[in-house]
Amino acid sequence: MQFPTFIAPDFNKEPFISAPDVKTEPAGDGFLPENFYATTIYPEYFKINGKWTMLHKSRMDCVVVIENGVPVVTEPRRVKAGSQVVVGRKDDGTTGVYVHANCFEEKKEGSDGAFVFRTGQSRETSFSREYDKLYEVLKNDRDNGYIVWVLGPACVFDLDSRNAMASLINKGYCDCLFAGNALATHDLEAALFNTGLGQDIYTKKHVENGHYNHLHTINLVRKAGSIKNFLEERGLDTGVMHALIKNEKPFVLAGSIRDDGPLPEVIGNVYEAQNAMREHTRKATTVICLATQLHTIATGNMTPSYCETKDGIRPVYIYSVDISEFAVNKLHDRGSLSVTGLVTNIQDFLVNLDRNV
Repeated sequence: MQFPTFIAPDFNKEPFISAPDVKTEPAGDGFLPENFYATTIYPEYFKINGKWTMLHKSRMDCVVVIENGVPVVTEPRRVKAGSQVVVGRKDDGTTGVYVHANCFEEKKEGSDGAFVFRTGQSRETSFSREYDKLYEVLKNDRDNGYIVWVLGPACVFDLDSRNAMASLINKGYCDCLFAGNALATHDLEAALFNTGLGQDIYTKKHVENGHYNHLHTINLVRKAGSIKNFLEERGLDTGVMHALIKNEKPFVLAGSIRDDGPLPEVIGNVYEAQNAMREHTRKATTVICLATQLHTIATGNMTPSYCETKDGIRPVYIYSVDISEFAVNKLHDRGSLSVTGLVTNIQDFLVNLDRNV
């Protein structure tokens, strides 16, 4: 696959030559200097000891601390008293900070006219090209990247979509999965009872006392001590969680105030969950978010628009997929400008994706 070419800044011209070294101020005990600099989704450079240095493993809404002459990105809550935090709100290179927003060379296509129809993303938008591009990206990243999925429980409420997601994992198109207690719970409920919240995942028939099924499942998993033990003890071999465990793929289940149980692997501390998710977003080359608005926004805000690989710097491809136009466009509105939105039914998306890769 041919990625857009990364065009590095030319630091041998103005304003970079005359720019001063980046300015820092010490952090306090639990707070930052008032004029702290906040990171973006783009490649960023800092002039230190007369040399421009790129910030590695960046992510949005963090701060930069200079450690032994090296810029290091960190969450504000992790900054220690006395740490030298980069300050200043200009990022055009004149103050020792440069954000390289237009870093990839893209060919412009289409009309240059000022008046055009259908520039947004809605249920009437054509997504054929986006699907073809996604197939191409996934086939490349299966062997050369790191693919992160972010799933809401709707993905396992249908027999075919649940099977399709498990198939994608088995075929190598998933390196890590983010979800909450609900996705894992209802996937395991489906494995044990063939229901999702008490409704048959194929016929959609509500079974007697079905509202107990997810609670009963959680209780059995907690008794077994882990999801893996539960699957093995019950001899269950279907679904998303089984595919992850069978293929030894990591997953992060972030807790919520509304969780039942929760399952043993669910991380109840929100900052511990955030830390665990960041370990994978910093490696991500493709992120696909399905039917989970808050989890999608959280993941999108942790993921930069680019990544560094053995072959150089390339874009990170982020997809937000939902039947709601509002949900699809929400991530774009929150600053993750590199996201591609697809307005569609999640079950149809997963089944079509599995059939084409």
